[in-house]
Amino acid sequence: MSQSTRVRSVGVLFAAGALAISGLVALPSTAAQPAANPVACDNRNNNTYDKLLDCATGDGAMEHLEAFQAFADEHGDRSEGSPGYQASVDYVIDTMEDAGWTAEAVPFDYEGTDSLVEQLTPVAVSYDHYVAEGSGEGDVTADVVPVDLALAPPRASTSGCEAADFAGFTAGDIALVQRGACAFGLKAENAEAAGASAVVIMNQCDTPDRCGPLNPTLVPSVVTIPVVGMTFDDGVALAADGSSAHVQVDFVTKQSLNVIAELPGKNDNNVVMAGAHLDSVPGGAGINDNGSGSAGLLEIAESLGNHKPQNTVRFAFWGAEEIGLVGSTEWVADQPQSELDRVALYLNFDMIGSPNYFLGVYDANESTFPAPAGVPIPDGSIAIEETFESFYTFAGEPYDDTQFSGRSDYQAFIANDIPSGGLFTGAEGVKTDEQAGIWGGTAGDWFDPCYHQACDGINNVDAHALDVNVDSVAFAVMTFAYSTESVNGIKGKKVPGNFKIPAPAGPEGTF
Repeated sequence: MSQSTRVRSVGVLFAAGALAISGLVALPSTAAQPAANPVACDNRNNNTYDKLLDCATGDGAMEHLEAFQAFADEHGDRSEGSPGYQASVDYVIDTMEDAGWTAEAVPFDYEGTDSLVEQLTPVAVSYDHYVAEGSGEGDVTADVVPVDLALAPPRASTSGCEAADFAGFTAGDIALVQRGACAFGLKAENAEAAGASAVVIMNQCDTPDRCGPLNPTLVPSVVTIPVVGMTFDDGVALAADGSSAHVQVDFVTKQSLNVIAELPGKNDNNVVMAGAHLDSVPGGAGINDNGSGSAGLLEIAESLGNHKPQNTVRFAFWGAEEIGLVGSTEWVADQPQSELDRVALYLNFDMIGSPNYFLGVYDANESTFPAPAGVPIPDGSIAIEETFESFYTFAGEPYDDTQFSGRSDYQAFIANDIPSGGLFTGAEGVKTDEQAGIWGGTAGDWFDPCYHQACDGINNVDAHALDVNVDSVAFAVMTFAYSTESVNGIKGKKVPGNFKIPAPAGPEGTF
């Protein structure tokens, strides 16, 4: 199907009239369909599928993404603790309150780091870096010793993987090691055993996707010295003859903010939650990751403000996700069990507009992906998966499974036995020829070639994926705002409208 045919608002399917269907539907031409009237959308009660999906659009979400981009342009990025993040928080609160929701910034504390990496000789320069998960702390000024680096192509590095790599290493110096061949934690353990006062792990650059910023994880290894990650090019500079550096990692208590917004329902003891993380990685605007999920929720909220739902609807915009799911984890931990018992389900939206997308639904029934060991799938989660699949089937959009991995903000909810589900359009995974044939795009490239990079800006979103998924989110929110009976057995009301939701057509099976 050509791009010009595919780019449309799914809401137009509903605007065409009430439909009774039991399977795939033929997609009507959009040429004669009028655009949604913004004034009508602002003023009316969007209490049916057709009204809500007519008003909630990808274009509307894009306006919110443009605001996020402006904050990043002004402040450098929207990362945790930055002025750009605070601007995003203020914008979300203002937007939600203007739409008729209650909204507040909810503070939380977490253990963070203050850090720096400065080369002192032969040049003086500060480097962007990541503190490794599992790093120790300390303040070190010392000579830099390259350890078995492979700087020339093909860069088949085994740097730091064996104790013998550190033969002749002078205790107290800073070890510069390179990604490749073994775990980051093993490299750091070997360096510490050789007497290193700190470890800098540079990226490998054996392939284009392994040249940029490196965010290493040492766990389950344990070290007591500072360990940081950096780009390949910065590592090359640090490897110069006569290099010395200052590396500092301090553990500190920091405070950040989640935004929690509510639209009260007739049944306030049955709360439908949906969430998206609001922060970006350092150095980037975070437009797909995860401005897309946040913008989708804002667009839907603006269309629901005049509606009195059957169940209370709560939207969460999480802070500090990019440094370890901190905001959502802290919020859930702060709730008494009586409050968690009120939460019927949680819907998670992390990257819903990837530029080289596929349409993915969390695989709660494990039809494609077994969940990782130790990741629970609460009862009711399969019904959430089927709701998203039914929408894609209704809209005539092919979809596939994505692993129910717990590697986003739903982790704390499933750990507390709260049914969960969500959407995902891909990150660093590589699109296959088969997937390109189904969803378009470029085989051999990442689903998001700018994942966790500075280029994740306003042009790093596929308009069709965003438009379809805004409607998919709206459909699920509307469904559960009326009734969560399929998830937790609590009856509500039928969504008005004389049509039948189809059974899922089934995933494409490309994974």
